[in-house]
Amino acid sequence: MTFEVPAVPEGRQLVQRYRPGGFTIGGLALSGSVLVLPDRTVAWAASAMTEVTLDGLAALRTAEPPVELLLLGTGAGFVVAPPVLREGLRGWGIVVETMATPAACRTYNLLVAEGRRVAAALIALP
Repeated sequence: MTFEVPAVPEGRQLVQRYRPGGFTIGGLALSGSVLVLPDRTVAWAASAMTEVTLDGLAALRTAEPPVELLLLGTGAGFVVAPPVLREGLRGWGIVVETMATPAACRTYNLLVAEGRRVAAALIALP
């Protein structure tokens, strides 16, 4: 689905489209799940919540400026993040909010436009 994107600060990127199997971010069509930081997007191996690990989210630790909030898009439906994942991210100084991937895409765009230090880990829709 394509949706209207807000104005965004320079040097930041938005999720322009999500679709089964991928995303369009910063004008690039990408396949599979992705980890979206305000200034870059990296491929992410998780295709289900059972595959989400701290190791897979390691790029968050070196993000500049530091990420304060991670929006975890759990696919087509909502899945609660396990306590060990929440606690590990909290140890890095990051709060995690889980929601279905479409909602995570929209929320990420709004928070980036507000200048918030946010990232999104988006599991691609089936």
